[in-house]
Amino acid sequence: MLLARNGKVPHETSKRLRGDAAVATEDALVTLRQRVEARTARIGIIGLGYVGLPLARTFAAGGYPVLGFDVDTSKVAKLKKSESYIAHISEETLREMRAKGFEATSDFSRLSEADAILICVPTPLTDAREPDLQYVIKSAEAVAKALRPGQLVVLESTTYPGTTRRVMLPILEATGLMAGKDFFIAYSPEREDPGNPQFSTPTIPKVVGGLDERAGELACGLYGRVVVNVVPVSSPEVAEACKLLENTYRAVNIALVNELKVLYDRMGINVWEVIDAAKTKPFGFQAFYPGPGLGGHCIPIDPFYLTWVARQYGLTTRFIELAGEVNTAMPAFVVSKLTDALNDNGKPVKGSKVLLLGMAYKKNVDDARESPGFEIMEMLLKKGARVEYNDPHIPILPPMRHYPTLRMASQELTPEYLARCDAVVVVTDHSAFDWDFILKHAALVIDTRNATRGAIGAARVVRA
Repeated sequence: MLLARNGKVPHETSKRLRGDAAVATEDALVTLRQRVEARTARIGIIGLGYVGLPLARTFAAGGYPVLGFDVDTSKVAKLKKSESYIAHISEETLREMRAKGFEATSDFSRLSEADAILICVPTPLTDAREPDLQYVIKSAEAVAKALRPGQLVVLESTTYPGTTRRVMLPILEATGLMAGKDFFIAYSPEREDPGNPQFSTPTIPKVVGGLDERAGELACGLYGRVVVNVVPVSSPEVAEACKLLENTYRAVNIALVNELKVLYDRMGINVWEVIDAAKTKPFGFQAFYPGPGLGGHCIPIDPFYLTWVARQYGLTTRFIELAGEVNTAMPAFVVSKLTDALNDNGKPVKGSKVLLLGMAYKKNVDDARESPGFEIMEMLLKKGARVEYNDPHIPILPPMRHYPTLRMASQELTPEYLARCDAVVVVTDHSAFDWDFILKHAALVIDTRNATRGAIGAARVVRA
């Protein structure tokens, strides 16, 4: 390179070099588009949990080579042996994925091998109910170390509007590479629904918001080859806000029926019968159902991301916060109903043997994240109850961040075992449970899911 006497690149040379860089960047963009269209683009997925692994399956089934990344070396070791740790992804599916080029690794330096990097990591809350973006930040830092021109980076983790632009982008551009010129960045919220037989990753429309027009087009072009429908929006912020709206909508409506459950219980009215009657209206009503509390990694958490970001703009989301208060009070309501039912039988909670049925957060899945079962269990243990559980999908309770000491194994449901229980609490209404059998042998059942409706047995059933 020729330098002027002052050590700077001469104007004409500098102009030529900038032009060469622009051509190189444009060439990288064209190459990425061609590789996406030809299905030779390598897809890197960070986070191989309940979102990332189904996404890897979708891209592998779509003919793309997939490189999955996870900091959990035990997960990586299992995937290399085609051993599944997620119930709805079979070992046969993993073998098929590996045959199509899927590979799992904990070596994040290999991110440079990926043409598109999709980030699917947890976004929990801190103890102060504020966004905990440590996993997003660490992922962005890992990408930055391996970032090269011509890559597409998409955040899928649920978060507050502005995360992609204000948190992810500065980390990536600190490399000296520029978004929209050297690499491309977008946001596309995950919409996974574990255990839903009707919808899975490839059959759920994908919302995509690019940081700029070219990023949006690239991301839409990529997802459009593996999912049923792509919904482009004008910015990452719109896509981020979209996901929060979806889950806040559910949280607020569940809070409504939970509040009505408490009211109607006091009035001696069956809330589930009320809902069944209301949903016969062919317009203007959508059925939501009460329960023992919210669970999963979305609905109990996402609305609080919105309340947090609202405070940054000097606003309060009173409606959302009230819904959160109602929903978080449900485990205590269940314990209260159990306490009253035991008292009616002449038994105190202390010393009573209580069985919890179902520790997964929802029906027919093996995911226990944020399950209200843990809070109910802890409350009862603190009151001196002898608590055990049965869940056909969770043979051993996994370590939970807020309940590290609640470690036990699922108990076998036998007539003798059920008869020894002072109370059975239905937390999750798995299809595997035989309600006639349970009601035949249990003395007292606290039903939080309306699971025993229509079942035949001698047990006293209390709705909670």
